[in-house]
Amino acid sequence: MRLATLRTDSGEKLHYQDGDYFIPVAAVNTVFGTFFPDEFLPLLQSGELDDMRKWYAAEGPHRLSRLPEYSLHKSEVEYAPLFRRPPKIWCIGLNYREHAADLDTAAPTGEPGSFMRPANSLIGPGDEVKIPRSSEKTTGEGELTLVLREHSGDLTRENWLQGVAGFVAAIDMCAEDLLRRNVRNLTASKSFPTFLSLGSIFVTPDEVPDVKALNVQTVLNGEVKAENTAAHMTFTPDVLIEYHSRIFPFEAGDLLLTGTPGAAALSDGDTIECRIEGLETPDMPTSLTLANPVVDLKKIESATAT
Repeated sequence: MRLATLRTDSGEKLHYQDGDYFIPVAAVNTVFGTFFPDEFLPLLQSGELDDMRKWYAAEGPHRLSRLPEYSLHKSEVEYAPLFRRPPKIWCIGLNYREHAADLDTAAPTGEPGSFMRPANSLIGPGDEVKIPRSSEKTTGEGELTLVLREHSGDLTRENWLQGVAGFVAAIDMCAEDLLRRNVRNLTASKSFPTFLSLGSIFVTPDEVPDVKALNVQTVLNGEVKAENTAAHMTFTPDVLIEYHSRIFPFEAGDLLLTGTPGAAALSDGDTIECRIEGLETPDMPTSLTLANPVVDLKKIESATAT
């Protein structure tokens, strides 16, 4: 099952994805007598995501095709972040060896290099990424992101999906010059406003035959700048879930960004994009994509001054 949060006249609301079309959860509730929350975080917190997935598997494709009057083509929708204000946002630094080499440092060994970032850095598809006045080199990084479900206690690499609600694309920004001045500035360098873009489209684990086969790309102005499969992570998603489950109980809506295959330096006027390939099916032929325009606040100030 794929869900997406779209901007509507009544707010940012959850929709089923059916091929190239999106159907409001609220409309499906009305027509077919279901009662699922039509915003993502309340759905996840209610514990009803599994019931929705089961309903969709049994009836969804057949039922949704009978609602053309409610269907929105992808060309006419405005995407929003899947949800706002996640309880916690955990990130993994240098999780691909090749990316560590880009920063002239060694990839972590033994344990992942995890850190947290604030929720108020979050934006959604199409929102502007703003290069801060204090940064001379800001980068963008495509990342496969795990959306966690509520779970207490230790998980293992065999049952790690018990802690995962599904997958979404994200773009992680970094004031790299700030980080290079002091490696302890990791959190600070990633906490500026607009420095985390969260995708709209959410994919449940049953749609993903092999998470490690997913190909994660950082794309700048249409050009792939870096790509790698999740299998080449130093700490693959199952290991990350096992590790973090021993540190904190998962809350519904916690995010875990799994690291990037590589970064792209950003300039005013650029478009930064994350693509995740390997989720395509005959009914869903497109990869997960997320794109944001870039503006440099220094250039805006300079233009205003003149």
